[in-house]
Amino acid sequence: MDPKQKISIKTSKGEFIVQLNVAWCPGTCAAFTELIEKGFYKNLTIHRVVPNFVMQDGCPRGDGWGGPDFTIRSEFSPTPFMEGTLGMASSGKDTEGSQWYITHSPTPHLDAKYTNFGFVVEGMEVVHRLEVGDVVIGMEIL
Repeated sequence: MDPKQKISIKTSKGEFIVQLNVAWCPGTCAAFTELIEKGFYKNLTIHRVVPNFVMQDGCPRGDGWGGPDFTIRSEFSPTPFMEGTLGMASSGKDTEGSQWYITHSPTPHLDAKYTNFGFVVEGMEVVHRLEVGDVVIGMEIL
């Protein structure tokens, strides 16, 4: 995998691009891109938005409780959670799956407690416009 792999995320409010942190989170990045290749993220509803904190997607049920038929090992990195960080949602160590989020602002309380596997490199204004009920139309590996 390209160490500077980028992903285009197309939503009902526009497109944004993230760069994956392959060096720190190879397993998470591999699982994320595998799900993209399988079309897992197509037409999923954004189920969680907390202003000045995060927007979250990746739940096939649309309620925050769904995921794939596997879990991913946690890969904590020393990279801080800043505005535009791509993180993997979890309910505890080694419980990550398909749900991901983008932070709206610096969130130091997440540092080294959640997998930080990328960051927005283009289109952060789109992320800030997303609301619960908006749709991730699809993702493309660039």
